[in-house]
Amino acid sequence: MKINFKKGVLAATVALLSSGSLAAAEFEFKLHHFLSPKSPAHLKMLTPWAERIEAASSGRVDIEIFPSMTLGGKPPQLPRQVRDGVVDMAWFVNAYAGGTFPRTEVFELPGIHKGDAGAVNQAMFAMKDTSLKKDFKGLVPLFQHVHGGQAFHMVDKEIRTPADLKGLKIRVPSRTGAWVLESLGASPVKTSVGEIPTALAKKVIDGALIPFEIIPPLKIHEQTQYQIEGPNGQRFGNTTFQVSMNKDRWNGLPEDIQQIFRDNSGSDWHAELGEIWETYEAKGLELAVKSGNTHIQLTEDEYQAFVRELDVVPSLWVEQMNAKGIDGQALIDEANKLIKEFSQ
Repeated sequence: MKINFKKGVLAATVALLSSGSLAAAEFEFKLHHFLSPKSPAHLKMLTPWAERIEAASSGRVDIEIFPSMTLGGKPPQLPRQVRDGVVDMAWFVNAYAGGTFPRTEVFELPGIHKGDAGAVNQAMFAMKDTSLKKDFKGLVPLFQHVHGGQAFHMVDKEIRTPADLKGLKIRVPSRTGAWVLESLGASPVKTSVGEIPTALAKKVIDGALIPFEIIPPLKIHEQTQYQIEGPNGQRFGNTTFQVSMNKDRWNGLPEDIQQIFRDNSGSDWHAELGEIWETYEAKGLELAVKSGNTHIQLTEDEYQAFVRELDVVPSLWVEQMNAKGIDGQALIDEANKLIKEFSQ
């Protein structure tokens, strides 16, 4: 019986190999990123996207995802890893790359995100091959997105006015986030997302500007007492992300495979990404509240006091873009126009 069973398995394996069912995919890709395999980004965004492309290709494409920087390096190095061909694709935070994506920063500015992540994502997609195109040297951006926006997560201080932030040390992910805090009288501390729990626990920082969705994987609810946002989900700036492929690798793909990537990374997918992130925003906030934390939604009058202080940030950004020969105000106007259209 054992011999016959082994012979049967061997015969079946040979038959499968002969039919191509166990054969290697024609196009294999490595996708690298910085968060854990338990993060919503990995489970609910990157994995389903890869699976859709694999299915649409009838097995010709295989995308292996490497989370937690398992292929080496640090998060700020991900764009270069893609450009240099160390990996085929990566998902990364644009701001970690130190000004490499200046035009895309328009979607980080306070006032751009008004509580509809899907509309922001669709605006980013609409501008990808036009106004933002020069940001992507050596890369082919497959999709871009924002998260739910930056809310304040405070260790032990309630924040209701800009004056409440005076002198506090707050974590930020980007230079635009640093401008937000400086305009409010706080001191920015730039760290990667993975360093936040330790910084909060050791009280190196008094709080952090991050979305709610990151609460569960980093256990932010255990290190903070307050989660603070504006009315109707309005926030204090944002973070932008992208999944990009090495340009040479893309150019080496046949048109039908390129089209499969395009078909699964279009405007509808960008809108769906907004729904994914907003779902996990709600789940993250729910966990914090259930654990005993206080959720503060500022009144419109309270929020406008912040807005008045934050008005300097877009102006500073426009000034810096103009110095680079980039029309920053035109980018702000286009982004606002598109977001309004996609929000309707």
